[in-house]
Amino acid sequence: MQSQTAVNDALVNTIKTLSIDAIQRANSGHPGMPMGMADVAAVLWADFLCVDPSEPGFADRDRFVLSGGHGSMLLYSLLHLSGFPLPLSEIKRFRQLGSMTPGHPEVGVTPGVETTTGPLGQGIANAVGMAMAEARLAARFNRPGFHVVDHWTYGLCGDGDLEEGISHEAASLAGHLGLGKLVFLYDDNNITIEGNTSLAFSEDIPKRFESYGWHVQRCDGHDRDAVHAAIAAARAETARPSLICCKTHIGHGSPNKHDSEKAHGSPLGVDEVRLTKENIGWPPDAHFLVPTEAVAAFDNLRARGALKRSHHEERMARYAEIHPELAAELERVLAGELPEGLEGVVAGLMAELGEKTLATRASSGKVINGLAPHVTELWGGSADLAESTKTLVDGGGSFSRTQRTGRNLHFGIREHGMAGIMNGMALHGGVIPYGATFLTFTDYMRGSMRLAALMKQRVVYVLTHDSIFLGEDGPTHQAVEHAMAMRTIPGMHVLRPADSRETAAAWLAALERADGPTCLLLTRQNLPPIPGSVDAIAGVRQGGYVVQDCEGAPELLLLGTGSEVHVCVRVAETLSAEGVAVRVVSLPSFERFEAQPQAYRDAVLPPSCGARLSVEAGRTVGWERFVGPLGESVGVDRFGESAPDKVLAEELGLTVADVTARARALLAAQPARKAALRALLDG
Repeated sequence: MQSQTAVNDALVNTIKTLSIDAIQRANSGHPGMPMGMADVAAVLWADFLCVDPSEPGFADRDRFVLSGGHGSMLLYSLLHLSGFPLPLSEIKRFRQLGSMTPGHPEVGVTPGVETTTGPLGQGIANAVGMAMAEARLAARFNRPGFHVVDHWTYGLCGDGDLEEGISHEAASLAGHLGLGKLVFLYDDNNITIEGNTSLAFSEDIPKRFESYGWHVQRCDGHDRDAVHAAIAAARAETARPSLICCKTHIGHGSPNKHDSEKAHGSPLGVDEVRLTKENIGWPPDAHFLVPTEAVAAFDNLRARGALKRSHHEERMARYAEIHPELAAELERVLAGELPEGLEGVVAGLMAELGEKTLATRASSGKVINGLAPHVTELWGGSADLAESTKTLVDGGGSFSRTQRTGRNLHFGIREHGMAGIMNGMALHGGVIPYGATFLTFTDYMRGSMRLAALMKQRVVYVLTHDSIFLGEDGPTHQAVEHAMAMRTIPGMHVLRPADSRETAAAWLAALERADGPTCLLLTRQNLPPIPGSVDAIAGVRQGGYVVQDCEGAPELLLLGTGSEVHVCVRVAETLSAEGVAVRVVSLPSFERFEAQPQAYRDAVLPPSCGARLSVEAGRTVGWERFVGPLGESVGVDRFGESAPDKVLAEELGLTVADVTARARALLAAQPARKAALRALLDG
């Protein structure tokens, strides 16, 4: 019978060789980190991590985040050896089209992958969000004798993660909140792509994290007993998150690339792979070798996870008998299902708000408070802008280290950290996160927002002060290009409501969307209700609809979003009085409208009407898809200025008079434009 040391040696060496073999076959990848962190990862997974490979989505599993996603082969090796449904054939297809082993881990592609990582630092923020979600759900649902939510969040990070600014933001908040069930192991190898970290990085990481309020330890990352002791000590410290600084060697085991940046981002090379295997006592000509003892090394992991899942199922059955309402609510929120009757709740809010003149940010605040008692999983806050973004839940309390049931999150002035943390909250499940700031500050958030769309997570961004009409704060705060920038992210839904009713409908649409994120773009300035009694819920769900029509076929289509829909309505009133048949269309969401059947889109925007004028207080690029070759766009293709909103409207040509003049000119030019287009098409 082999000693436990020999079994663990086999496990570590299998992780290393699977990684370097897959990377070499793909002729692409990052072998250094899987080799350097194999000992650390083997200890964490074999001795502590509680997951059930036979049920990867088991709700009360521990979460494991590989923040340095370039080291994906480390994770894929761990998943394969521990018994997740990731066959060796997929390891051999590393980085190939359609494989389960993409170059960086992607949630939804590989069983056992908890988040999509690659952009450095994101995994740290995601893990913080996961730990926050665990803490809130535990506070909401655990009862004496029934710890139905009770798991840990572990992560591996490297120098690159800790250099990125998002790690500072997220780690600072984690320490402030005292997230004691969050443990990160730091691959401290002093190497990045360009060489030694001393080229650009000299801070004292342990002191930095101690200043954040973390529990910090140091250990030799290749001494498995020391790693085990450090993780055990981290688990014993429940009042603070933990960072274990593991001193490691990148490319550990490689005779010629050990401690070298050459091991970071390129295959070792055929000769060096062979030499490495010889160096660690591995058959040099064996490829993708998986000894039985390497699989057996994870017997305890499989048994531990299966036992926890079994006990959890039994506990939940008893919990449902004693706390039936709580059990039903927990089951609902973990399944991502909305409460019944939500559309009726929103319809009631619309009726209450319908005739009020309010900024849509204010309408949104009232909707949040109206939804909060019904959608208990709705949980969020702002980047220190709640008074401006109107995102506080009245009487909901603040989520803090002493109050885990608080409805209001205070992310601090940390937009990028906020967005990355929200992704982790959504990935964990059981909560629907929202986060708020000014629309311009999405410049700080875009990396995380893009990942939310890539991962198809239900995240809601409340983005106020949505145009140059925020006024005197000037061009640094006035959104110009930002609405279109958000619309260019594949899978992102952008909703810019025109009044209180559309705002309520937009919130409903955002909550109903379970397969991706949504931006709500909201005004600072007050807006009156759109005249008429059109069904805004249906209109917003479809992304575009007719809010004011004419008799017969329209001669002119006026298209607007948000505050500019009101301009379109007033222009239509003037032109209608002059005998022009005008239709006004609200297009709160380009993405939703373009997803509708062609017949619906043609019914709203008749192809026979080429005279189309879009009006939006932002960049005009992108509107051509709706205005077509005969139409025009009124917008803002320059930065704004510091001035009151009404002065800016006059300066930038966005008044009713300006748009009316543009509409008249467009109508007058139609015969010539049609003739020119016909000549062009005829060649």
